[in-house]
Amino acid sequence: MASTALPPHLRADVQALWDYHDLHHELRPADVGIGLGSHDLGVAACTAELYHQGYFPRIVFTGANAPTTVERFPRGEAVHYREHALELGVPDGAILVEPTARNTGENITLSRKLLEAREIKSVVLISRPYQQRRAYATCKKLWPEIAVTCASQPLPLDEYILGIGDVDRVISMLVGDTQRISVYAEQGFAIPQDVPDTVERAFANLIAHGYTTRLLA
Repeated sequence: MASTALPPHLRADVQALWDYHDLHHELRPADVGIGLGSHDLGVAACTAELYHQGYFPRIVFTGANAPTTVERFPRGEAVHYREHALELGVPDGAILVEPTARNTGENITLSRKLLEAREIKSVVLISRPYQQRRAYATCKKLWPEIAVTCASQPLPLDEYILGIGDVDRVISMLVGDTQRISVYAEQGFAIPQDVPDTVERAFANLIAHGYTTRLLA
């Protein structure tokens, strides 16, 4: 059974990465909320909650499957997100589904294509807490004219780990997303983001402790 206990000697490093990826955007009303597919059903719950709070009148759920989600969401991430949002009271007519995106870049470009017949000037991107920075950098590169803010379930680190049920998975995903901030900017997939020295040190230390399963080759 997977552990949910964060190792005390790694807490400061994991917290540093967790805090770095949360952009702490102040939300404002937008034309659409885009829920980015992943293994985390909390993305759909957060999107539904923001819809009910009136932040946007329409939702796009985007995502096919990754190897880490196919067992949990066999019909695809976006499809399962839609079903969960319906259970949470979002009307079916408010939801669009983009079921083919395989990565964050495709989440953005295919959602943009789905919405091209509509006059969209602003979006809220809803993601896992540690995906905010990468989602923002990707959107600013691939959809530069759109006004974008980012949101996630407002959970503290330990509560998020408990909800996912696997501390090693969360740490590995944090490490992987931190690497992608620099690598994707270098490859032209995202705008550059500053990476503070404290984050670089925490990233290196977690790699040294073996959290490498989500690293790019």
